[in-house]
Amino acid sequence: MRWQGAPLGGSAQLPASKSESNRALIIQALAGGGQLRNLSDANDTELMQRLLAEPATAPKLNAEDAGTVMRFLTAYLAVTGRQVLLTGTARMRQRPIGVLVDALRELGARIDYTEQEGYPPLQLQGWVPELNEQEPAELSVRGDISSQYISALMMVGPQLPGGLRLRLTGKIGSRPYIRMTQSLMQHFGGQCRDLGEVIEVRPQAYHAADYTIESDWSAASYWYAMVALAPAGSTITLPGLRQHSWQGDQAIVRIMAQLGVATEFSEQGVTLTQVPVGSGVELDFTDCPDLAQTVAVVAAALGVPLVLTGLESLRIKETDRIAALQTELAKFGGALVDEGAGRFRVPVAAFQVAGQTVETYHDHRMAMAFAPLAVRGPLTVLAPTVVRKSYPQFWKELRKAGFEITEQA
Repeated sequence: MRWQGAPLGGSAQLPASKSESNRALIIQALAGGGQLRNLSDANDTELMQRLLAEPATAPKLNAEDAGTVMRFLTAYLAVTGRQVLLTGTARMRQRPIGVLVDALRELGARIDYTEQEGYPPLQLQGWVPELNEQEPAELSVRGDISSQYISALMMVGPQLPGGLRLRLTGKIGSRPYIRMTQSLMQHFGGQCRDLGEVIEVRPQAYHAADYTIESDWSAASYWYAMVALAPAGSTITLPGLRQHSWQGDQAIVRIMAQLGVATEFSEQGVTLTQVPVGSGVELDFTDCPDLAQTVAVVAAALGVPLVLTGLESLRIKETDRIAALQTELAKFGGALVDEGAGRFRVPVAAFQVAGQTVETYHDHRMAMAFAPLAVRGPLTVLAPTVVRKSYPQFWKELRKAGFEITEQA
């Protein structure tokens, strides 16, 4: 793929938020109704819809490579008493789920591991609650691995006889996703209070409600990258984004203001405009880990020194994203240096785009984080269909914007 050379302009369509969509689908199922508008067309969301629609007698469900589907469905199937095998791809069977399973077992779920202890596949054997109906169930859960475990437990909390009191221990990552879960629960009638280290969920049944999903700020980040790297005068309009958003990845507004992109909000969405680049920055990605790859690539290409922290969860994503970034940045002359104690550095280097081939490691965000480099020179992205996981129309939108993309046999 390559860029035509002119400044970027026009508008681009974003997918709806996968994070909002998958949470809303679980809560809708527990509520027993309500209309969800603008659901994501991402593979993960379509997969969630299909699996939720499977008959209760289905002996096996396959979450494929979708982390939210595996984790949210584990909790949903447990509290609804399903007896089913929940499995996934080879990579999914390497992604830990013990923290969530241990918590659900404490609540009364009967769950067995069919292969490696602590990892899918899971055999769910039903629900045998031994809970006091007058008191909330109390759990302690680590907050430093994945907020999806916490969100999964929160969403099923109203189904418990006395509700749920969830105590979070250690460093809590991706807190905006916890707040998103709380907001969606409340929209559907759930009573949930975030007290910092403790989350309280009342045994208040959900009620059917309608909801319109916002466009995806994670997907918007790739257009921020393109504006930052494109010729002077570049701009793009992205409809469907809200200034007051529940999505933690709206942090891209603040982050990219330091890397050469200004954001203007309107009733329709946002307009991105290229502005002067800062001289260097240190960023904590604890609350927005899905932005780390994109930002690291932009900083390396712009020659802006960057320090990154809060990357702990990147090791257990679709691939080891830290290792993948280190390998692929090196092809362009860049680097991601591990300085220890959770700090990584992108140094100023002789970065050049000149026909390199980018491996994507079965990871949609690797493909989309490196694709914007095409505005600086030609490059090849392997296994481009991985974008179907979150942004199926990504390559189509790039063509509309003026990228020349040739599919290789």
